[in-house]
Amino acid sequence: MEMRSELVGLIVEDEWLLRTELAEELRRAGFNIEESGTGEDALVQLAAGKRLDFLVTDIRLGGPVDGWRVAEAGRAAYPKLGVIYVSANPIIEHRRVAGSIFVGKPCNIPALLRACTLVTS
Repeated sequence: MEMRSELVGLIVEDEWLLRTELAEELRRAGFNIEESGTGEDALVQLAAGKRLDFLVTDIRLGGPVDGWRVAEAGRAAYPKLGVIYVSANPIIEHRRVAGSIFVGKPCNIPALLRACTLVTS
């Protein structure tokens, strides 16, 4: 298993305060974290081809691109990408990418950290 400091994650969350909190907690745990406030921006970041090991995305994002689509695009670009949905919305099983993990809001940080470890191991 890689050291956490070598693992890169992308957080996609339109609520900036929550995004900042999640990013800070994951950085504190040793992960390298990129952030995106919209699904559209996340698609641009995914298309850039930079290293990415896992994705943490809300399902409902402001704008036309939702978290389901972000996760699908992420898997298309990075077939082994770990995907974690963090949302207050109910999970729709047929929309999930294979092997993804769902963490409900309000987000339990220890549960999110466990999910990050699971999807990157």
